[in-house]
Amino acid sequence: MTESVKKLFKSVLSEQNYKKLQDLRTKIYMKISPRKGVGMIFRSVLGYDMPWDNPQDLNEKINWMKFYSDTDVWSRLGDKYRVREYIREKGYGDLLVPLIGKWDHVEEIEWDALPDSFVMKMNNGSGDILICKDKSQLDVEAWKKRFKRLFKKDFGTTLGEFHYAKMKPCIIAEERLDAAKQSVKSTSLIDYKLWCFNGEVTYILVYLNRQPDSVQVTIYDTEWTPHPEHFRCTPQRIQYKEALPKPSSLPLMIKAASDLSRGIPQVRVDFYEVDGKLYFGEMTFTSHSGYMDYHTKEFLLELGKKVQL
Repeated sequence: MTESVKKLFKSVLSEQNYKKLQDLRTKIYMKISPRKGVGMIFRSVLGYDMPWDNPQDLNEKINWMKFYSDTDVWSRLGDKYRVREYIREKGYGDLLVPLIGKWDHVEEIEWDALPDSFVMKMNNGSGDILICKDKSQLDVEAWKKRFKRLFKKDFGTTLGEFHYAKMKPCIIAEERLDAAKQSVKSTSLIDYKLWCFNGEVTYILVYLNRQPDSVQVTIYDTEWTPHPEHFRCTPQRIQYKEALPKPSSLPLMIKAASDLSRGIPQVRVDFYEVDGKLYFGEMTFTSHSGYMDYHTKEFLLELGKKVQL
């Protein structure tokens, strides 16, 4: 689409309808030319063309690997159910959040048999998590419909994360971790997201105080020194400016992340710490789908240098 055509559409369409038109165009390209579709999203979010022939920073290398690397391990370990087996294989089964159930179809769930509080989610999704604090207040029929829609959602194609499309969808339920039992006050569970490169843990992103449309973020190194200079605020990600105490389980967190990521060029390994105990969260291979706009270019280049293609 030329700049003149873009200006014409913008002049006659509302911002919302123009966005819908862009999304439709990208979806079409994702079907007929996935690399073109990914390139369109990349430019739309990051403001420049994806350098397919010479990727350098972390975003660029993640998108290159979507097409030119073996992503079978992404499909296995990015699967929120199948990864549990890998965690046990690596000797960290005690870090798993206790599993309540796993279902291949919504109709299989016996809602009456579920505990009063739990967390329910798709194994191949992002967001759309049911955090149930009181089952008596839960609109079960609404969530049945919601999960049925999620089973049909082509999550992997939408943003070019094709490894998700290889996962057989299912629903899992886990025990709900109590955010009130954390060492730091937060409206949500605190995510400790460790950037790992073939067993080397580098930086830790900390997400806290999640809201429906935003989250507060701060960055530390493995010595728990803050690095706010690596972060760029966006409407969805807001910098948390207060000092956070070092989590008591930081040494175990780093060791586990190192062991779990060994042999993997790049992955983000997420953890929680509740009531002094460490819990494994998930492994993410395409952080922010490979379009991270909340880090500085210098930081993305620093991390990109650690990825051996």
